[in-house]
Amino acid sequence: MLEVDGLVKAFGGFHAVDGCTLRVAKGEILGLIGPNGAGKTTLFNLVAGALQPTAGTIRFLGEDITALPTDARFHKGLVRTFQIPHEFHNLTARENLMMVPPRQPGENLFANWFAAGKVRAAEEAVRQKADDTLAFLELTHVADERAGNLSGGQKKLLELGRTMMTDAKLVLLDEPAAGVNRTLLRKLEEKILILNRERGYTFILIEHDMEMIEKLCAPVVCMAEGKVLIQGDFHTVRSDSRVLEAYLGETPTAVEREAAEHDPKVEELREQELHREDL
Repeated sequence: MLEVDGLVKAFGGFHAVDGCTLRVAKGEILGLIGPNGAGKTTLFNLVAGALQPTAGTIRFLGEDITALPTDARFHKGLVRTFQIPHEFHNLTARENLMMVPPRQPGENLFANWFAAGKVRAAEEAVRQKADDTLAFLELTHVADERAGNLSGGQKKLLELGRTMMTDAKLVLLDEPAAGVNRTLLRKLEEKILILNRERGYTFILIEHDMEMIEKLCAPVVCMAEGKVLIQGDFHTVRSDSRVLEAYLGETPTAVEREAAEHDPKVEELREQELHREDL
């Protein structure tokens, strides 16, 4: 489903992603782990289209999407979530979901004037899908609550619901466990598994919670220093000496990379490129 070949992303002289190659098959939940500064989030930004690679290619469903903008990838079914949820604070949970589907008839001024019946029918269908999604996520009781008032776990469930409103084929989940209490985390894990096993969703999941990775993910990929260190089942990856060194060794190279990735000049270059992509 997804093929990443020789991907490189340089910010000045710093390579946040350095020759990364991996494959994601349809129906997998691939876990992406690695220490801070390994390049995981930068890889997500490249796959989602928020950043353009310095070198390498990205193929999705057999098509080269390396140069496609984020919205074009979204329309093809490649959707991402964020470590910090990006909800519309002042809209209700239901309204947040109803905002997601693209190309709704109500967005067209002339349709509102000359095809009002079609617009109403489309809005009702979207509303019903939003309500069905909230029911699946067990969030019906907060359907009319402002999204900004939801708990961290409820916001993560709502982020997952937004991917469901697009009928996504591949979902990039960025640290879904962050800021979520254990009860809601178990619920989130359950919903991801149902979407994967019963509804055919494919996932790539960045996560530091190894319990969640062990429960959900096969295969598991460990990144370090911008490269894929190893790919395999959870227990093989966890016991690999290179993985242990990457997490625990605190080698000078690892420390230098972590410092470089948070260097103000590198951050400025990253922000400049993200700003260009938004224009």
